[in-house]
Amino acid sequence: MTQYTPMIQQYLAIKRDYPDTFLFFRLGDFYELFFEDAIKASRELEITLTGREGGGDERIPMCGVPHHSADNYIAELLKKGYKVAVCEQVEDPKAAKGVVRREVTRVITPGTMMEGKWLSDKENNYMVAVAEMEGTAGLAACDLSTGEMYVTALWGQTAAIVDEALHYRPKELILSGIDFSQEATGVPTTYVQLEAVDPSAVDRQYGEQATELNAAMRAAVNALLHYIGTTQMRSLAHLRLLKPYDAKQYLQLDPFSRRNLELTETIRDKSKKGSLLWLLDRTETAMGGRLLRRWIERPLLNQRELEQRLDAVEHLKADLILRSELRSCLHEVYDLERLAGRVSYGNANARDLTQLRLSLEMVPQLKQRLLASGSAILAKLAEQMDECEDIAVFLKGALVEDPPISVREGGLIRPGYDEYLDKLRTASREGKTWIAQLEQAEREATGIRSLKVGYNKVFGYYIEISRANLSAVPQGRYERKQTLANAERFITPELKEKEALILEAEERMVELEYQLFSKIRSEVAQHISRLQSLAEQVAAVDVLQAFATVSDERGYVRPQLVTSGECIIRDGRHPVVEAVLDRDKYVANDVEMDQQSRQILLITGPNMAGKSTYMRQVALLTIMAQIGCFVPAREARISLVDQIFTRIGAADDLVGGHSTFMVEMLETKHALQKATAQSLILLDEIGRGTSTYDGMALAQAVIEYIREKIGAKTLFSTHYHELTDLEQQIAGIVNVNARCEEREGRLLFLHKIDPGRADKSYGIHVAELAEMPAQVIERARDILRALEGDAEQRKPLVEQISFDTVWTAPPVRQAEPVAEALPSPSEPSFADSLLAELKELDLNLMTPMDALIKLNDWKKKLREQKG
Repeated sequence: MTQYTPMIQQYLAIKRDYPDTFLFFRLGDFYELFFEDAIKASRELEITLTGREGGGDERIPMCGVPHHSADNYIAELLKKGYKVAVCEQVEDPKAAKGVVRREVTRVITPGTMMEGKWLSDKENNYMVAVAEMEGTAGLAACDLSTGEMYVTALWGQTAAIVDEALHYRPKELILSGIDFSQEATGVPTTYVQLEAVDPSAVDRQYGEQATELNAAMRAAVNALLHYIGTTQMRSLAHLRLLKPYDAKQYLQLDPFSRRNLELTETIRDKSKKGSLLWLLDRTETAMGGRLLRRWIERPLLNQRELEQRLDAVEHLKADLILRSELRSCLHEVYDLERLAGRVSYGNANARDLTQLRLSLEMVPQLKQRLLASGSAILAKLAEQMDECEDIAVFLKGALVEDPPISVREGGLIRPGYDEYLDKLRTASREGKTWIAQLEQAEREATGIRSLKVGYNKVFGYYIEISRANLSAVPQGRYERKQTLANAERFITPELKEKEALILEAEERMVELEYQLFSKIRSEVAQHISRLQSLAEQVAAVDVLQAFATVSDERGYVRPQLVTSGECIIRDGRHPVVEAVLDRDKYVANDVEMDQQSRQILLITGPNMAGKSTYMRQVALLTIMAQIGCFVPAREARISLVDQIFTRIGAADDLVGGHSTFMVEMLETKHALQKATAQSLILLDEIGRGTSTYDGMALAQAVIEYIREKIGAKTLFSTHYHELTDLEQQIAGIVNVNARCEEREGRLLFLHKIDPGRADKSYGIHVAELAEMPAQVIERARDILRALEGDAEQRKPLVEQISFDTVWTAPPVRQAEPVAEALPSPSEPSFADSLLAELKELDLNLMTPMDALIKLNDWKKKLREQKG
């Protein structure tokens, strides 16, 4: 058995308690990692792997990082999903007998990051716990950096729990009594499975607030508190306010819809730029930015609250001076939520407290402007603001104006705050004055003008004389201390006596300043709930002024919220597309829908003509109205919707083993299962991933099901022109088309949505715009003419399926009559065999080169046939 050195034995004993983390083991000015941790960390952090003797036969793998820059390395590991246990020296090495005692003071995980440099200022850092009790799932979400704690109960299938967890984009998912990691493959997170949880943690943390929770909600909060407590090992006093909610109070957006509508990030590169959040984010504070994101992800169903938001936005939009003054005040406010969290957590430094003071000093101006605004809603927000003036005054009297970052090196406390500290400073200052006077006196006594009195941490104060002047030093005047290449250093008994007094005063000053600062921080921590409440109100003002700023600059109008079920938009614009393009070049479009005569808009037209943009535009304007923002339109009458479902764009799920068509079917199924008459459904090109008649049958069946069984307002985009006949057969279905024109053989997209159906799809024209080879284009036109001539002999699909009987037959058999209705000649001609082969092609899976090769094969066969 290997006999390691005492220090390595200490390391291994601590590491056994944290096997799934990187152990940052403090050695002097470095955090060191050993064994497997060192090998893995050197690879992940790209730092040099070395080794050291540890008592064994072989050198122990080792790597390390300086303690002053460890945060950057820890952050890098956290971003990759790892955990880090920080092991500190917990006793003075000078007083230690043997190995210095060390303990893990904190386990840092992706969900428990606190420091600002590790976090995005305008994005929450949530971890979510899910627990199951009595057939009900409880879900709790916490952002440790701000102290927010949300909790809800969920009934139903696992998919609903996954959807709600996904809403928070959790960095960690803590599971207690439930396991849905297999079903939640789309959740980009770290999983933690808890075996045992303290059942009374929620009562100790939240007291009477916990009485509002059911068993499942209590279990979820307990799981979260248990995990936070065991990793953080310190007070969680800033987790003061528990916020139970019912998910049905908000407009529901499933993961597909959040992605397709690009609410907070784009589909292509997951960036904020190009999303609705990017457009609306004119907030001045970090907490306002986070609240804006929450509002976008949680649109309201409460019309009264929405009208209040719209009233405030309308007032701010009309008063440019007020809005400018509010923005100026808000610009000077730091992140109150995270500052309060760090204060309570005990890791705030003096600069954090200074930022807190400066922020609080701006609140009276902000409040006064709101009270004088003339808006009842803004005045109500102001009246709820606790200015926390006592905290600002206390901090101003306690800390210097511009304190250092470190709290261990002094220079923090304002003169006059503590009498004893002032005395020590006087002693230190007088001692240094004596040192300066000594230097002048010794120069005069020896006649050596270059003589100087210096200081370093090793030898303390000394008198330094160059070698050229050593002969001028009176014999026995000084005691030699150190020899340098070009000088000698000396001391005197009197100098060492003053040095002891000065250093003792400075050491005691530094320690006393740290003690005083800790007390100051603890005093501020007693007012965390006041600071958190103030932060919420300031953030709300910030979001409202952001809405007003964007609405004013871009010419948005106040939406009229109605309960009739209609959605009427005149000259509506896609907010993000308009922002990217020149507004003068954007083509506005009308929308007119209700739940009776215009329930389903069947949209036809070529690719690139703007069908998907038009569909997303309707959804985004609805969401903007339901977060309390004005909308890009000339006029808007919008009924609140409870859910939005989208099936737009082509994407596969290779990890889940799903093709593009299967993803399309799964997303459509989700909409059909969950939607209600108050929902909004956007479906784009349903059925395109299979053969023409299969796809057409599916598309028509989906339309009929929505009309007959759901009754939701629906925008349905399709290239199946045969479906446009449904307008004449089924009430509530209306044709509209993305208008385009052929001019001199070229296709011109007008991006205008007009009544009626499109005459054709213009697919070959789009291929021509993509600069496909001319031979391919010409050959495709020849084939199209042949196919269209043959298709004229066939019966339209919509006439083959009976609307009256379609829902009485088993769903899997709905497409069977199509095959029976098609002619089947006993001896298929060459044209028939070519047509059959064409029908079997999956164009979504073909590259342009595949298409060119296939066309060339057909051309060869045609020549052989003619020959």
